[in-house]
Amino acid sequence: MTLLGVQTPRISSIPEYESSAGLEAVDLAAQAGLVLDPWQQYCLINGLGERRDGRWSAFECGIVVSRQNGKGGIFEARCLAGLFLFGEKLILYSAHEFKTATEMFLRMKTLVDNTDAFRKRVKRIRTSHGDEGIELLSGQRLRFVARSTGSGRGFSGDVNIMDEAFNLAETSVDALMPTMSARENPQLWYGSSAADKHIAPCEQLARVRRRGIKGDDPSLFYAEWSIDPHTDECARDADGTTACTEHDNPDDPEAWAKANPALGIRISVEHVARERASMGAKGFGRERLGVGDWPSDHEVQWEVIPEARWRAVEDPESEPAGRVAFGVHVAPDRSWAAIATAGRQAFGLYHVEIVDYRPGTSWVTERAKSLVDRWDPCALVVDAGSPAGSLIADLEAEGLEVTKPTAQQVAHGWGQLVDAVMPQEGEPTVRVLPHPALDVAVAGAVTRKLGDSKAWDSKASSVDICPLVAATHALWGFVTKGHLEEPPPVMPFAVYA
Repeated sequence: MTLLGVQTPRISSIPEYESSAGLEAVDLAAQAGLVLDPWQQYCLINGLGERRDGRWSAFECGIVVSRQNGKGGIFEARCLAGLFLFGEKLILYSAHEFKTATEMFLRMKTLVDNTDAFRKRVKRIRTSHGDEGIELLSGQRLRFVARSTGSGRGFSGDVNIMDEAFNLAETSVDALMPTMSARENPQLWYGSSAADKHIAPCEQLARVRRRGIKGDDPSLFYAEWSIDPHTDECARDADGTTACTEHDNPDDPEAWAKANPALGIRISVEHVARERASMGAKGFGRERLGVGDWPSDHEVQWEVIPEARWRAVEDPESEPAGRVAFGVHVAPDRSWAAIATAGRQAFGLYHVEIVDYRPGTSWVTERAKSLVDRWDPCALVVDAGSPAGSLIADLEAEGLEVTKPTAQQVAHGWGQLVDAVMPQEGEPTVRVLPHPALDVAVAGAVTRKLGDSKAWDSKASSVDICPLVAATHALWGFVTKGHLEEPPPVMPFAVYA
């Protein structure tokens, strides 16, 4: 007998409603050939509940489920219903990566093109890169944007769908919320697999999840398919009662079924078994079992550099001109490593950027050599007293000249970066190319005393801050070494490869 995924979530919070438009949305999707699983229908029925006054009972809807289960089908059905049933004027779908937004657009285009009743109501389908969307004769629009490119900023829809919410900065939602207040009946959907605070900013989704677990928010629908890794996290039933059980065994297919409602439908037990054998325990837990590493309310956030100050120096168009420096750092447990660069923009401000950030350390020497050979930096900075110090011998064996700051110079580097971001007087002197891991590092970083000054404290920080430390080293290297040589002709730094 085929083992089937559990169709109801382990954790759920359902606001009260008088009726639901969910079944209409399910039926409409079926007309386009999109036949939804019971768990997908569950999300639409409870997410599209209506109050007595006709407004949505759930202003926010959060769905956390492992990859490849079919979360996108829920959003496809929601978009179809918004366009062809509910008359919503603007629906905005966003994902962290452009390829995800593009895939969603192509699926929606196919559903509309292949359904006569939908196609005859379409005015145009925009396929230009960065301008993908569907516009109806009525003026209603469905737009697709990638958050990582900065596009779509300033848009506010009647419905805003935030896919890949494991990488959703809280500032994006902070800016969005006030604009939605002007909409007659707005709704905000989050979709995600489990998050890891060490990899990407997930504070917004974590707050939604905490409210979902608590279960007392009358305007939130939340559904999570996951195993129970601890005994202190309880599933909340639709009637408001809780049921706590012993933690699940990650090797048990019955546990896999709890976290993957599409098991036996579009995901096979055999394939999950292969994943279990091939993946690390943490990765398998996050990607397949819904076990995230979520930030808690009490964790330090933006203690050293306030978020507003950091966001003010982020610039997705920033690039250096001429000579640069590189900095390398490794996490204390050696689980991750980062390479950063710093230079100066053509018009004078410093530029800081994360070049590479990956698990482990085996890749660092080859990557550093490739970068040095290509860009001839003024400095390659590695703190010999840090975990990255063990890489110096390999780097030098490759013929690379390594700049090793003293403890006093490490402290100087910290001060230089902080002063560049938030000077006591005047305007910031640096621009930073946005990077999710760097945002996480700055948000969770704390400091330690180093002589009469300070330095970043990798051990005490709540997150992996090696991208931030690498960036600090790179900036120090450029400030210290960049002016010692005749600058080359000004030219864009282009793309690291």
